[in-house]
Amino acid sequence: MKKISVLLLVAIFTVSCVSKKKYMALEQENGEIKSELQKTRVAKEDLEAKFDKIQARVEAYNSKIATLKEANDSKLEVVENVAVMSNETKANMRKTLKNVDPAKLSQAKTLKDSMNLAVAYNLEKTISESNINENEDFAVNINETVVMISIADNMLFNTGSYRLSPKADPVLKKLADVINSEPSLDVMVEGHTDSRTINTPNIADNWDLSVLRSTSVVRKLQEKYNVAPEKLIASGRSSYQPIAENDSKENRAKNRRTRIIILPNIDKFFALMAENNDTVAENIVLEED
Repeated sequence: MKKISVLLLVAIFTVSCVSKKKYMALEQENGEIKSELQKTRVAKEDLEAKFDKIQARVEAYNSKIATLKEANDSKLEVVENVAVMSNETKANMRKTLKNVDPAKLSQAKTLKDSMNLAVAYNLEKTISESNINENEDFAVNINETVVMISIADNMLFNTGSYRLSPKADPVLKKLADVINSEPSLDVMVEGHTDSRTINTPNIADNWDLSVLRSTSVVRKLQEKYNVAPEKLIASGRSSYQPIAENDSKENRAKNRRTRIIILPNIDKFFALMAENNDTVAENIVLEED
């Protein structure tokens, strides 16, 4: 019996020693795992901090690239001393050129040529839609980016007068419709006389008469036909730019004229076209939805 008790005590002691050993080993392993986990957490936080810095740098670079691209798109370029235009303007101009007669387009050798074709196309379209009919007293000429409309003296004024006659109203109404249809236009009104001298209590000379006539037209366009005054320019050329010799009644009548010069603001012209194109595209999408 005593022998059995001793053996039992030895067995219990042995089991107790083994269990304690395993426990200590597990404790050590657990500590090592916790230490590794802590290192992993620190490494993760360090990586996240580095990633945030990299992400911030990427966003800063993207923002800088976008700013540079925007600056480049809006950068103005002088086109052969004629006008300034941006890259966005060029893109809109190309859209317009798709409508231009291919034969005319094939003759465009420079950027200026292309710009002239695009502007001429749109202005010709505006003029044709205005129902302005040319005759011997009313002529329309499009020279590159400029539209010139010449109106004979007898359609607007009485002889030697700067007061507009009632028959001027239909002509000026059509002219105002053209001007008001395109927000990007500036309009110069030039008065021209023949070479005969004039001197009255109200008119000093031909310089005076030519300026007074152009001013009368400008006032009528503004006050009766609601043309924005900031778009209008009044000028007088007296008798110094004749289109015929002042040697006959018929030729002097040709020289007595009012010339309307329509000058498009090129960048604004195509910017407005882009807005119109965007509006059309939005309407198409809405209709499809």
